[in-house]
Amino acid sequence: MYKNLYSILKKPPLYTKTGIPFWDDEHISGEMLKAHLDPDFEGASRKLPFIEKSVGWIGELAPVRDYRRLIDFGCGPGLYGERFARIGYEVTGVDMSRRSIAYAERSAREKGLDIRYLRKNYLQMDLGETFDFATMIYCDYGALSTGDRAVLMNTVYNHLRPGGRFLLDVFTMAKYELFEEAQTWEVFENGGFWSGRPYVEFDGHYKYPGVTLEHAAIVSDQEVRNYYIWNTYFSREGLTREAEAAGFQVCGLFGDVAGAPYGGDSQTMAVLLEK
Repeated sequence: MYKNLYSILKKPPLYTKTGIPFWDDEHISGEMLKAHLDPDFEGASRKLPFIEKSVGWIGELAPVRDYRRLIDFGCGPGLYGERFARIGYEVTGVDMSRRSIAYAERSAREKGLDIRYLRKNYLQMDLGETFDFATMIYCDYGALSTGDRAVLMNTVYNHLRPGGRFLLDVFTMAKYELFEEAQTWEVFENGGFWSGRPYVEFDGHYKYPGVTLEHAAIVSDQEVRNYYIWNTYFSREGLTREAEAAGFQVCGLFGDVAGAPYGGDSQTMAVLLEK
């Protein structure tokens, strides 16, 4: 028993990948969709007032007349995509979650919005076309490993026309300093986020240099499943290096994707890149 618990709670190597496609798990994807759609919850998408403010600011930052064709990487259920479409962008949304894409397509149809949604892994994607503007919102970039971030940067670059722009946000080192390591556990007799059946959840919150991990080990009477949620934190210089390695140049730096000024105590950082 001790060995089993030790293996569950042991701090894993940096960027260990979750081997389970949880974004398409019937139960988990449903819980994730509910989290996305809760306008007062910020665990999956930002709160609705921020999204509205963000879309308004982005519309000024990249006017439709100059950047009509927009691609949203990690679009989820279309919370940004629908609002982009309403102000005139020609929107393509890309996400790996079958359930999120199905919801986004259904919602767009019901609202009469002409949006193209694609269920694809953007780390293995070549659409054979280019766009004027790309977005990746809510710090999804930092959830990727170093190698996968390089792939993503190149993928976005290759899907933009010359002069096209890319807006993304990340967590900063100021937020990294606030992260506290811990190990906890909880019993879910009636199921919870990770499963509809009873389980015990062992959580490990771990720090690595410039990176954090939230590890959930889900123990049921059938199996042990491990889920790894990584966050990489950035300095201005570090993010600039990664962008320039793909060929981008930095043309704007902000505190968030709603245009807040960037400062040393900002917990998020948004960067505008140009091809």
